[in-house]
Amino acid sequence: MQASFQLFILECPRLRDIMLAVLAISLFGCAPGPGANEFRLGTAALGGAYYPLGQGIANLVTQHADDISMVAIVTRGAIENPRLVARGDLELALTNADLAYFAYQGRPPYAQRLNIVAAGALHPSVLHLVTSSNTGIENFSELRGRQLAVGPAGGPTVSLTETLLAAHGMTLDDIVPSFLSYSDGFSQLSDGNVDAAFALAGYPAAAVLQARATQSLVFLQIDPTLLTQVVTDNPYYRLVEIPAAVYETRGAATALAVDNILIVNADQADDVVFEIVAAIYGNLAELQRANAVALQIDPAHSTELSIPLHPGARRFFDAL
Repeated sequence: MQASFQLFILECPRLRDIMLAVLAISLFGCAPGPGANEFRLGTAALGGAYYPLGQGIANLVTQHADDISMVAIVTRGAIENPRLVARGDLELALTNADLAYFAYQGRPPYAQRLNIVAAGALHPSVLHLVTSSNTGIENFSELRGRQLAVGPAGGPTVSLTETLLAAHGMTLDDIVPSFLSYSDGFSQLSDGNVDAAFALAGYPAAAVLQARATQSLVFLQIDPTLLTQVVTDNPYYRLVEIPAAVYETRGAATALAVDNILIVNADQADDVVFEIVAAIYGNLAELQRANAVALQIDPAHSTELSIPLHPGARRFFDAL
């Protein structure tokens, strides 16, 4: 309901301007200064990681960029945000690196190439492939015929699961998938109703921590050569190590991850993008003190993304 209302605002310019003014006052305590440019940052629905991170980013820009104020906007999330940026309903937005790649290339779920580029890397979303130590399962290759919680239908966890199944010579038909929210999926794992639960999320993930409170968890192992090939074939993925201390597992786990990134319209002025990027990444420690997810942001990944950097952003990162 909240997201639908927000998108309605985006389609109604006069109502949008009024609401943005109210939001700016409520979020930042005062209206933008004279002559300030108002920028909108697309996030996702309330309750996820994107919105609070977006609020923190918007605060940094408002405080540190000259003549720019920014407000975090609730949207339908990572899939929709590239469309909103491309058509000018948003100046910037958060999305996944794989979706940004598909949008830039004009591949499904996008009907045509969208005029977007990257403004910088954010935290990675890590594919948690988790089972209980009670199941005796250790390897992804052992999942044929098993009951698995694979995340919400149509979501990115399902897509990544299909990629890994294909790499192992399987499809969704070779498992018994349950399309559940992460919270419900890991609750089902705790109750013994599924053999493993998957979640594409930043770590530590709340759903995984909840399951860890009642049992010992094990990350499913995948052959390193196969993982490397998956990353080679899909340049928007990378490998991330999850330290053992995060979920008190027996050892660190190597997991498939996709970066979350900031995107901007490719036609945005270079100096404006430089100013915004400098405000965010030049004051990253301030964001990290207020948002735990931001601790996983590595600015160096901004020059290794699957879509080109905006020239204004590249000017900043090349100087680091």
